[in-house]
Formats: sequence, structure tokens, C-alpha cells
Amino acid sequence: MVEQFELIKKGTAEIVPEEELKEKLKKGRPLRVKLGIDASGPDIHLGFAVVLRKLRQFQDLGHTVILIVGDFTAKIGDPSGRSKTRPQLTDEEVKKNMERYREQIFKILREDRVEFVYNSHWLSKLTAEDVVKLSAKYTVARMLERDDFKKRFKDGNPIAIHEFLYPLFQAYDSVVVRADVELGGTDQKFNLMVAR
Repeated sequence: MVEQFELIKKGTAEIVPEEELKEKLKKGRPLRVKLGIDASGPDIHLGFAVVLRKLRQFQDLGHTVILIVGDFTAKIGDPSGRSKTRPQLTDEEVKKNMERYREQIFKILREDRVEFVYNSHWLSKLTAEDVVKLSAKYTVARMLERDDFKKRFKDGNPIAIHEFLYPLFQAYDSVVVRADVELGGTDQKFNLMVAR
């Protein structure tokens, strides 16, 4: 367990919380390690490759990688680090981008050790009542703690309601796939913490 933890920790900016990961590793069962990807452009970027290499480490240690294709959330657009609302993508754009992502992802990950799931399978089935219940779990004040939202609000720049839903949907993804571990870039920390 100690060796696995040290290997996993190497090259990471932060593990939140470390003790929880150590406890899960102590149980000796394969962990479900989740990464969500929105196919918002045709190519993955270098920073994304770093996260994929970490996923490969988890695979090599015997853990299961859950790759959530954000085909639903890509149409919203992740507001992380954005000074303005992203343009919404069409279904066709998302599908085309995801085909390219798959080609690139499997140059790093073992395809036989990945569960590939699409978040439209559960998010598109949410009713208005479900969205209201999900939204009730978070406040606008909490959302405005995000640096990007705080700055936009302070500067008088618009923040669309669907952007507030994005981190809630990302958290819902984690619950649906029963993730033991979630990976993401440092820009994703707020979104990842919503699920906790």
C-alpha cells in the first residue's frame, strides 16, 4: 500500500484528502479511478496527457479507469478559468471531437482496462425536478467562491445559469460511476470538490 501510494503521489500537485486514499489502498481491492473529459476541441492538450499518464499508472497498479466522456457537459462548456461563457457545441461537433480524442487517449491508456461511459446516458434523463433537487445542494455564494466566477461577477461580466450547473453535473457523474478516486487538473479542483 505504501509503495502504491508513493508512486501515485509522485508528480501530483495535491491529493485531497491523502488519508482517504491511503485507507482505500489498504483495502487491497481495485479502485475505480475516474476522469471526465469534455470533447470541447479536436485535440487533447499537453496538460491532459499528464493526467492520462497518471491514469496509466493506476492501470499498471491493477486499478480500473472510468473515462467519462462529457458529451452532455461539453455542450454546456466547462467555465473553469474562463472570463466569459463558452460557445455551446452541437452534438455533431462533440461526436467528431470525441472520435479524435479516443484515437489520442489510447496511445497512452490500455484500452482493455478502461470503462468508457458517456454522461448523456444519465444527465439527459434528469427531469426538471431532479435538476432542482441537485441545485438545492449548492448555493450561489458557494459558486461565487470560484476565482473565475468571483472575478467575472466583480467585473460585471455575465455568468450564465447553466455554468453554475456544470460543477453539479460533474459531481453527479462521480456519484453515478461510483468513483473511488477522481483525477483532474488543478483548474478542476473546485468542480472535483463539489462531489465530496
